[in-house]
Amino acid sequence: MRVLLIDDHALVRKGIEELLQSRGVQVVAAVGSGEEGLLRARELQTDLILLDVKMPGMNGVETLKQLRASGVSAPVVMLTMSREDADLSAALRAGAQGYLLKDIEPEDLVPALEAAMHGNNVVARELVGTLARLVRGTSGPEPAAPRPAAPFAELTPRELEILECIADGFSNKMIARALEITDGTVKLHVKAILRKLGMRSRVEAAVSAVEHGLGKNRKKPA
Repeated sequence: MRVLLIDDHALVRKGIEELLQSRGVQVVAAVGSGEEGLLRARELQTDLILLDVKMPGMNGVETLKQLRASGVSAPVVMLTMSREDADLSAALRAGAQGYLLKDIEPEDLVPALEAAMHGNNVVARELVGTLARLVRGTSGPEPAAPRPAAPFAELTPRELEILECIADGFSNKMIARALEITDGTVKLHVKAILRKLGMRSRVEAAVSAVEHGLGKNRKKPA
C-alpha cells in the first residue's frame, strides 16, 4: 500500500510515517500542508491519502474537495483529533472514505487503512453514535428507541451483548475485558454477527445497532 500523508504537525507526521513503514506500508510522501499535499497527489500514484482535518491555510476538508476537483481518485481517510459533529459530517460529505482519531490503537490503523483502500467506509468506534445521528439527520443525543427484536433475531444472547458493546464504541480488547472472555472469542463472535446480519464491517453493524436502540453507553474498561 502506497500512502500520501498530509499533516501540519511535524512530530505527529514523523511518528505516523514511522508507524506505517514499520508495518510494511510505503509512505511515498509526508507533507505539512494541504497545498503541498494537493501538488504531490497530482504527481504521485498513491493507493490512499491520509489527511489531517485541522490545518492552517487549506484545511483537510477543503484539501479533499480540491483533490476530487482535480481528478485525484485515491481513497482519502481523515486522521484527526477532532470529534466535532461538523467536521465528521463535512468530511464524509466531501467524499472521505474514513474518519479516524489519532488516539487509535497502533495495531488497528493499518487494517483500517487497508479496509478503506478496498472500498469500505471506516469510522472511529467512538464516533459511531455520532455517525448514526448524522444518518438520521439529527445533531444531538436522543432517547433510546424501543428495541425491535426482528433485525437481530438470529443473534444469540452473547452475540447481542457483543453488538451492544460495539455500538458503545468498544474495541475487541475492551469487549474481552468487559465480558471476561478472550480476544479470539470476541473475534469469532464479531464474524458471526456480521455474517448473520449480512454486513461487511463492524461500523455498519454499529450504526444499525444504534439506530435500533442498542447500546447502553456503558463505561469502557481501563
